[in-house]
Amino acid sequence: MTTLDDLLDQFETDAARFDEVVRAGGDWTAPSPCEGWTAADVVRHVMDTQRDFLARQGRALDAPPQGAVAEAWAAHHGAMRAIVADRAFMAQEFDGVFGRVTVADTLARFYGFDLLVHRWDLARAHGLEVAWTVDELDRVERALDGFGEHLYDDGVCRAGVTAPADAPRHVRLLARMGRQG
Repeated sequence: MTTLDDLLDQFETDAARFDEVVRAGGDWTAPSPCEGWTAADVVRHVMDTQRDFLARQGRALDAPPQGAVAEAWAAHHGAMRAIVADRAFMAQEFDGVFGRVTVADTLARFYGFDLLVHRWDLARAHGLEVAWTVDELDRVERALDGFGEHLYDDGVCRAGVTAPADAPRHVRLLARMGRQG
């Protein structure tokens, strides 16, 4: 059974690995694998969606500072750590798209998925190579399977592309999300 601490540790690990790519820097105006988005747009998306989720749960965060992307992310990540430290809030349940869940479960599973995928997108935009661990590949695949008919809803993933039959697992998963690996 996955505990609250397991979920929050997973979310923080995913956020820390995303943070490594943000701190590596690069050209923030470079195009990302997300159609029409720059590297900076990817980071803003991650911050905005997490902030929107928390606001819907009654815990609005201040807007991150404008200006340097890495500084805005650092401020956001720090604010998220403070929220995650509130175990009572993390244990709160709500009715989500896929049923009754906790705030922690949603952060770890949905927003963790977002951090994993967009870490790859951001690295690509900056010309960096990142690899998913076997555990991360498993979690990405479970998330994709779990979305069911919602996988290609607006704002989730664009239509999949065909990967070569002998492609490595990460390339096949990226292809399901409409990305070329």
